[in-house]
Amino acid sequence: MHLRRTGTILGAAALAVLTLPANAHAAAIACGGGVSTGRVAVNGCISADRGSVGRFPTRDITAYIKARNTGKKGLNVSYEAYFRVVDGGHWEKVGSGRTYLAPGASIDPTAVGSTTRVCGPVKVAIRVHARADGAAWSGWSPAATKQCQT
Repeated sequence: MHLRRTGTILGAAALAVLTLPANAHAAAIACGGGVSTGRVAVNGCISADRGSVGRFPTRDITAYIKARNTGKKGLNVSYEAYFRVVDGGHWEKVGSGRTYLAPGASIDPTAVGSTTRVCGPVKVAIRVHARADGAAWSGWSPAATKQCQT
């Protein structure tokens, strides 16, 4: 009985250690709806990681892109990301990039750009679009988060 209880406690402790995240402050990445251009499917994603500047709490807001080549030929893909505060303001570019996608290949959320903001009780949003060589820009794939959620 005592050995069984000890084994159960040790097993639970080992499971707890295995399930703890490597970085307790790591930001979750939330992705928005998909759009496409030619043979490329695109999702915009966002994260808001905690930080501080002196005694002021901040959020490091990062825009990401997920992309998938649905065709049978490899292609180059260009992409851009923009940021804004939902309650007002204008869209500002936070980054751009270019990658090669093999046939049927995809890229996991890849950081496009980031910005750091002092916390406020507002929602922030990013939007991402992409285009394959020779194709038009896709529509916008938005994603949003509360800037200072914990």
